[in-house]
Amino acid sequence: MDRREITRADLMPVAEYAKIRREHRRKLVDIKQKRRVHIGPSITLYFENYDTMWAQVQEMLYIEQGGEEQVEGELSAYNPLIPQGAELVATMMIEIEDEIVRRRTLGRLGHVEDLVYLRFAGHTIKGVPEDDIDRTTPDGKTSSVHFLHFPFTPEQVKAFRTVGTQVIVGISHENYGHMAALPDAHRAALAEDLEG
Repeated sequence: MDRREITRADLMPVAEYAKIRREHRRKLVDIKQKRRVHIGPSITLYFENYDTMWAQVQEMLYIEQGGEEQVEGELSAYNPLIPQGAELVATMMIEIEDEIVRRRTLGRLGHVEDLVYLRFAGHTIKGVPEDDIDRTTPDGKTSSVHFLHFPFTPEQVKAFRTVGTQVIVGISHENYGHMAALPDAHRAALAEDLEG
């Protein structure tokens, strides 16, 4: 069974992490490659797990050098993004280099976070955004980063874990209607997040 929570005991001292950082980041590239899905020209979903979140916490501690006082905040921020066995969890990023184009695009994509879905084997699972803060402003501008949970029923877990199941990841926003087929290697990697 995959691990579902990072504890203080799981973390390395910053000095020790610094020694393995380069090699660990290299290994993480392979893990992340099968957990990344581009949907259309500007939006990418990064499906998270224990490994990706452990690396994120260690990186934050390494970069910010906040010591023991920083640990609890990082654990509180990143533990909710570790799948708990009946869900997939993704960071959705709207990635546009040009600042003017980015600002204009974000202004047209209000509530895009409510319109992301997985479709497979006759099932559709709608992404549920984290509700820590409202990431779309009253004037309709969305944030460039969102955190989504995709809750599964036991039947959906079984279907998703079936080898060869075609999975479509899509966004049905009126200003951004795009879909992507999930390669089976990606589906298999994500299926490891699900129990059943």
